[in-house]
Amino acid sequence: MKKQKFKVDKHILTPKHSKLGEREKGQLLEKYHVTSKEMPKILKTDSAIKQLGTKSGDVIKIIRKSPTAGESVFYRVVSDV
Repeated sequence: MKKQKFKVDKHILTPKHSKLGEREKGQLLEKYHVTSKEMPKILKTDSAIKQLGTKSGDVIKIIRKSPTAGESVFYRVVSDV
């Protein structure tokens, strides 16, 4: 019997994570007048982003379902620590 690997990024309770391109990242930082260092962090080893091929400094867009707002968007910067 072949053992199936659990994929946390495909789980129904895991919100959608996607990596922003450099242009989108620049626009986001400019729009909110922040630097990467001022943004909330997400660890590079987080199982929800392992498949995205991220590196330190990348920005991740997280879309969560919300009962009141429909969906909420959050941004995190990938960090080594």
